Amino acid sequence: MTSYDRRDLGLLLLRLGTGGVLAAHGAQKLFGWFGGHGLEGTGQFFESVGYEPGKESAVAAGLAEAGGGTLLALGLATPAAGAAAAGAMTGASAVHKPNGFFNQGGGYEYAASLGLMAAGLAVTGPGRLSLDHVLGHAVNRNWMVPAAFGATGLATALVVGARNRRLRKREEGEQEALFEETFDE
Repeated sequence: MTSYDRRDLGLLLLRLGTGGVLAAHGAQKLFGWFGGHGLEGTGQFFESVGYEPGKESAVAAGLAEAGGGTLLALGLATPAAGAAAAGAMTGASAVHKPNGFFNQGGGYEYAASLGLMAAGLAVTGPGRLSLDHVLGHAVNRNWMVPAAFGATGLATALVVGARNRRLRKREEGEQEALFEETFDE
């Protein structure tokens, strides 16, 4: 008979909590559940904060959160699940960064915490109370951790970088319009 230790129980709790929260956030984006705005509303918000096209960006973020969160909770494909969720939370952190660190002021504290927990689970592994363990770690191999973070890191850098360039252009355009308006009067 296999006995489980504190580490396995702790990882299970961390996976269920982190994965559950991420899955719920993704469901808000994708389906409008739990008070969310669904793809239309989330897509419009994403456009307003520089993630374009908005609806497609909302789908990508929603899938990374809902899919990554569900897989983390189950302890299945843990490297890919954790990396995907961490990438989505990096994108969310970029939106909240201008508001500082703390969540109470609209900062990135919450998104960063979720992303770091997901990344930590991807690196540590799911423990023995997981589907990865039941399946013989077929989709949880050591080489998958750097591969998942490499692919996710590259994609995240490209998406957030494009967003930041878009926002700079938008700001420059607004400054030019204000300048022209000021001197046209």
